[in-house]
Amino acid sequence: MDVVELHNRTVANFAELASGVTAGQWSAPTPCSDWDVRALVNHVVGEERWTRPLMEGRTIAEVGNTLDGDLLGDDPAGAASAAAEEARTAATRSIDKVHLSYGDEDPDEYLRQLAADHLVHGWDLAVATGAAPRMDADLVDDVATWFAKREELYRSAGMIGEHLDGFTEPADALLAAFGRNPRWSPAP
Repeated sequence: MDVVELHNRTVANFAELASGVTAGQWSAPTPCSDWDVRALVNHVVGEERWTRPLMEGRTIAEVGNTLDGDLLGDDPAGAASAAAEEARTAATRSIDKVHLSYGDEDPDEYLRQLAADHLVHGWDLAVATGAAPRMDADLVDDVATWFAKREELYRSAGMIGEHLDGFTEPADALLAAFGRNPRWSPAP
């Protein structure tokens, strides 16, 4: 799958899920134990807001702390929608290298990283809010193939939890590779 299409489909999916969050769900727990729904969406919106300057060739130092803190304001769903649109547009830019915290990266690799995060966090958001998870088979296959070579690197950097064994269905296996229990549900 074309990396821009992969990125943009996962971003659109997350934005659609965020638009369905009700007022009472923003403080609901998520599979990310340190984040409630609002913090999860703020994290993803932050990634989306970083996409434009990074895909324009700016460095993290140049952006500074302008994207720190609460990016959702009084309209979290609206902020998520606007950030998603900005990220989808930025993904189409042509650039040789993206300047990330660990060094320069190929833009296709950066967009795959974002797509993986959107896909997994989309599942997090769906199960936290009672929406149907949207783990499209083509997206899962593409992300799983890419992630298989990076799983241990992500784990050693502390970016994901321990791999959970015993899951064979492709979407469940991908979630388990990211340290997610595919059977997670919010406590009653």
